[in-house]
Amino acid sequence: MALKGALKKRLSVPVIGSPLFIISGPELVLAQCKAGIIGAFPSLNARPISMLDEWLSQISEELAAYDRAHPETPSAPFAVNQIVHKSNDRMEQDLALCVKHKVPVIITSLGAREDLNAAVHSYGGVVMHDVINNKFARKAIEKGADGIIAVAAGAGGHAGVLSPFALVEEIREWFDGPLALSGSISTGRAVLAAQAAGADFGYIGSAFIATKEARAPESYKKMITESAGDDIVYTNLFTGVHGNYLRPSVVAAGLDPENLPVSDSSKMNFGSGGNTKAKAWKDIWGCGQGISGIKDVIGAGEMVARLVREYDEALAKLTAVRKERVAA
Repeated sequence: MALKGALKKRLSVPVIGSPLFIISGPELVLAQCKAGIIGAFPSLNARPISMLDEWLSQISEELAAYDRAHPETPSAPFAVNQIVHKSNDRMEQDLALCVKHKVPVIITSLGAREDLNAAVHSYGGVVMHDVINNKFARKAIEKGADGIIAVAAGAGGHAGVLSPFALVEEIREWFDGPLALSGSISTGRAVLAAQAAGADFGYIGSAFIATKEARAPESYKKMITESAGDDIVYTNLFTGVHGNYLRPSVVAAGLDPENLPVSDSSKMNFGSGGNTKAKAWKDIWGCGQGISGIKDVIGAGEMVARLVREYDEALAKLTAVRKERVAA
């Protein structure tokens, strides 16, 4: 599809940096886009609303200046995440600002709306909707989304339970449009594996928390570099929606990760701690399972360069293996 080509244009590696609540700001987005991947942030990170207007102006103007100075390697597009849930009373105002600034990519979560999709399409923008199962994927496309972000088992924050292979396969049975895969992806090898499974992009979040530009506490970044897949807890206690969190942060909040109660999923609250005093994202830190290879806090540009190198090395290895197989 032409749309796939439009999204991949200018990318040094087929990756979308996922929007990180509280953590993603202009610094991280700009570093990601200049390095050649789609950088994203949640609109709710900009508080008050007037700050969103400022951020969008800053990002648009700085990327335009970068492109003029680097015509041979222009920046990648950027994206803004909109929470399409009734608890988000800012959505209409945030969307209006995104339309004003003609944000290239809008990532929608927790609900799909035809009017939002139409508003983004009015200026030529692209809508990618994140889902945890095939049912929600179908609904999103029926309501006018252009692409899907499959949030599979092992993804950081709110995540599903289906294997990445199963989820991609189910969606690809009927959808041939842009598809990103989220779930334990933190290396260039994993990005190539996502493409081999049928996705167009790897969707990476947790690895970018441990970067210099991320607006995360240093203790959060350090915890990621010291953790692995076994240190991730899957629970709906903190927001009402199941998600993956760093076990040490749960312990630090005075809770037993092995005996967490179940929250009422009908009472979603994305800033509170559900039935606890600890606040999701602020005290309880979201993170995916694919962090064992994250050993140091580095710049986002350096992280992207590493992804490019690993992706190219993995692709070269597979190409060599295929040649050997054909020769045999």
